[in-house]
Amino acid sequence: MNAQDAAKKVLDTMLGHLGFTATIEVEQDAEGHCLQIQTAQPELLIGNEGDRLDDLQYLVNRLLRKHYEEPPRIKVDCNHYRSMQEQKLREEVLMLADKVRGSGKPFQMRPLNAYYRRLVYQYVLDDPQIEATSPKGDMRLKRITLQTKSS
Repeated sequence: MNAQDAAKKVLDTMLGHLGFTATIEVEQDAEGHCLQIQTAQPELLIGNEGDRLDDLQYLVNRLLRKHYEEPPRIKVDCNHYRSMQEQKLREEVLMLADKVRGSGKPFQMRPLNAYYRRLVYQYVLDDPQIEATSPKGDMRLKRITLQTKSS
């Protein structure tokens, strides 16, 4: 059994024990493999700002690491919630970059987890005028600052 199928089986088992009826599809996206959950009550699996999805994703990946030497990173999504959040974040970052570019003043974003911070860095990577920085440390949530690049 490959790692993606094992991840799907693990997630299906967890959801079954939690009392959820859902279908799970393995999708391929730019980031790798995604387990897309379709259920009638997505809000119960998504939680507050995706925190339950984050927990499910963490558990699935932890279990894969126990059984596979170098497993792929598996993303867990429900009714395309993460995809929609990523699009909203991209639009927010591009709008804020325009504000920073226009005013020259840095702007500090809301606290983001590591996955969403990485997306912000990717969104501004090719912008010749804007850079993103975040504080050092091992905090789970950090605020990224968008600012103009120093010449």
